[in-house]
Amino acid sequence: MSSSPADDRTPPTPPPAPAGSEPAVSRQEFDALFASVRTWGRWVPADRGAWNRVTPDHVRRAAALIRSGTAVPLGLPWDTRPGPDNAKPALHYMSDLGDVEAPEPATYKDFIGVDYHGKAVSHLDALSHVAYGGRLYDGRRAREAVGAAGARFGSVAALGPLVTKGVLLDLPAVLGVDWLEPGHAVRARDVVAAERALGVTIDDGCAVLLRSGRFRRSREIGPWDSDAASAGLHVDAVPLLAERAVALLGGDGDSDLRPSPVEGVHSPVHALAVAAMGVPLLDNLDLEALSAACAEAGRYEFMIVVTPLNVPGGTGSPVNPVGIL
Repeated sequence: MSSSPADDRTPPTPPPAPAGSEPAVSRQEFDALFASVRTWGRWVPADRGAWNRVTPDHVRRAAALIRSGTAVPLGLPWDTRPGPDNAKPALHYMSDLGDVEAPEPATYKDFIGVDYHGKAVSHLDALSHVAYGGRLYDGRRAREAVGAAGARFGSVAALGPLVTKGVLLDLPAVLGVDWLEPGHAVRARDVVAAERALGVTIDDGCAVLLRSGRFRRSREIGPWDSDAASAGLHVDAVPLLAERAVALLGGDGDSDLRPSPVEGVHSPVHALAVAAMGVPLLDNLDLEALSAACAEAGRYEFMIVVTPLNVPGGTGSPVNPVGIL
């Protein structure tokens, strides 16, 4: 029996795996890693998690890093345009064009709204945002702690503001490239090499920001679906960050490597940082101006100020953090 033309076609060659996406991690290995970095029961109040590490001494040390007084905003512009990297555009419309109230003075008002957990809005993930195995940070049952009215544990309102030392791990600067390609894994050895090359030290209570060059790539080549492929931390880098006792982790992506190297876990760094370690995450920061300012200053440590919205029950908040050199 002869085969049809469709049967005779050679199957297309699949694209190569993204550089650096290996090694794969089994679910059993991941669960052991989760247990090894877990800090449940360590702090009161527990829903501030690793932000409890930051004391007035940390704030004073961070302030001592200010030399030029250059303040660099890290938040993205409010993006109302749909695209491959913005499935849920933010809302912005005018609610008063000077024609609602009494004639003088004229007032102009607007409305903003956003479904901010995603790839297009700079935001903070609070400890109620991520559960693993049905448990939030500190072992709280997610179904009991988070409901239709919001979070009763781990709310962004419990965090308050953070002022501490920031460390920029500028991987493209270290590697001499414009950006890391989507799917590039940043492993523990890369973090250590970046510390050495940039002259920085990740220590207790600090905020670690990973620059992959995502937004430079997007502006020069065009946007893509970063849910499908993005540079980020491999899970083997997380024990190092746990050992260094960081308070905050963030980047120009969402910290996770995509595709995920962990079987059955789509955002393993989220699970490890938020649910195991109690470390809030900063997602989708625009780190291009900070990269340029750090290069000009010749140093990659600075003071960072993070002031999330005070939203009782919120699982996070849009933010516009500021790095001050």
